[in-house]
Amino acid sequence: MRQLTPLATDAGFCAEFVRVKRDNKARLAQMIEQRLAVRVDPDSLFDVQIKRIHEYKRQLLNALHAITLYNRIKANPKAQVTPRTILFAGKAAPGYHTAKLIIRLVNAIGSVVNEDKEIGDRLKVMFLADYKVSLAERIFPASDLSEQISTAGTEASGTGNMKFALNGALTIGTMDGANVEIREEVGDDNIFIFGLTTPEVRALKPHYQPRRYAAENAELKQVLTMMADGSFSQGEPGLFRPLVDSLLGHDEYLLLADYGPYIACQDEVSKVYRDPAAWTKRSILNVARIGKFSSDRTIRQYAADIWDVEPVRP
Repeated sequence: MRQLTPLATDAGFCAEFVRVKRDNKARLAQMIEQRLAVRVDPDSLFDVQIKRIHEYKRQLLNALHAITLYNRIKANPKAQVTPRTILFAGKAAPGYHTAKLIIRLVNAIGSVVNEDKEIGDRLKVMFLADYKVSLAERIFPASDLSEQISTAGTEASGTGNMKFALNGALTIGTMDGANVEIREEVGDDNIFIFGLTTPEVRALKPHYQPRRYAAENAELKQVLTMMADGSFSQGEPGLFRPLVDSLLGHDEYLLLADYGPYIACQDEVSKVYRDPAAWTKRSILNVARIGKFSSDRTIRQYAADIWDVEPVRP
């Protein structure tokens, strides 16, 4: 796979790579329209987070960013923006009330954003239900951006980020789990890293004051106010108040501390995506350099280093 590296600057190969990615995005867009009756622009940035719904994986942080983008467009409708389609998918444990409330929030944000004519194709937000392998087979090849934003020190490893990179999606993530190894392989210029490191998380937690972050960041304060006041839950004004109370009360996974760096990193993502040649080069280099995560190599290494077993040869 490393032999693809020189082709990251080959005009013909890059054009074909872009064509294949565009075709995959168009197929996913068609499926979304059939399922949800929402039209999405295949040329928009497909910003994707698919994984088990859990507070430490921080789908809620992604949702805060979606509301931030919505507010920016509403405040300045004529401003240049990078069009985004933000996709969530995954399942929550049956009794995990907070995770299910986060799913409801994502759907509620989508209901507001996707119906707002002033927003148009510049932003779409949706949750794809019934996540399974057949749906994953549609999503991974169509993804531009891979959301791997768990609180540093909480993710054991994860393989979704590897599947995304193999399909040419660039990673936005913390220094957590397999992101650390992916960064080593693809290089600092081909991944978007933000947020607290594991030692910084440990140092901050004993004296963490989430309300201070909300008070000092006007965009964050506006987002939390909208969640609390029923802007995304007409008819049930207090529906998402528990999420806000949790964030302001203790914020176990430090979303508010990482919000500012995450938004700044997402702004850099938007900037790079507006340069198709630069984005395509980074995308191809991700594919070329992700071979280390082959299951063949992994099993071989486990056999030698952990299990201490020899291969059986016929």
